[in-house]
Amino acid sequence: MLQPHRSRYWLNANPPDPKVFKQEVQQVCHLYQKAEELKLESVHVVSTDEMTGIQALERAYPTQEMELGKIEYQEFEYIRHGTLSLIASWGVAEGLVLNASVKETRNEDDFANHIAQIIATNPNDGWIFVTDQLNTHKSESLVRQVATNCGIDIDLGIKGKSGILHSMESRAAFLTDTSHRIRFVYTPKHSSWLNQIECWFSILVRRLLRRGNFISTHDLKQQILNFIDYFNCTLAKPFVWKFLGYPDSA
Repeated sequence: MLQPHRSRYWLNANPPDPKVFKQEVQQVCHLYQKAEELKLESVHVVSTDEMTGIQALERAYPTQEMELGKIEYQEFEYIRHGTLSLIASWGVAEGLVLNASVKETRNEDDFANHIAQIIATNPNDGWIFVTDQLNTHKSESLVRQVATNCGIDIDLGIKGKSGILHSMESRAAFLTDTSHRIRFVYTPKHSSWLNQIECWFSILVRRLLRRGNFISTHDLKQQILNFIDYFNCTLAKPFVWKFLGYPDSA
């Protein structure tokens, strides 16, 4: 039966090279499948990303709680108290939110510091970070951080001028080098569905943000951090990732 009243957004990734696109998707899916096995070898597969523009909205009037035979009524009008950005990482094998920083900014230094805090939990282990292709995920700070942690003592060049630091492309090539103990794997453009942390962001929206009441950005931050603690203690488990990539004939 046709349902003309229903619709849903979708995005055609429209990759310039479909073959490369499928290879990149396959690489990420393979990591998800191998995550538990890699953990036994002290290699951690981590999905990481930012959630920006989270609004601290206070309802103008109290919510009317549900009763028998009566649904909950939430006040339509709200008071804005500003926005925050969340940077979070998901341990693929553990099914846990490994780290979270809630701040007003999400710049290059914010992301690099977030990654540094995760690595510091097991500084001698291997780390594979799955993330999208945002410019802050291919930054000079990340290159220097990986070089330092991996003991790579070479001239990295000058950003915008020479060497590994010259461009985003050269920095990305260094950060994705499979010979490094710490490396990054980038999802294809317009493929956020491939990043597992996005699945957890949707849980955060449904269970906290959509129906929340936040009287300040400080309150918003604390409720997000409290929810993460609650989730890790009571709800955490690895996602069942059923998509295994595209077959060779696709």
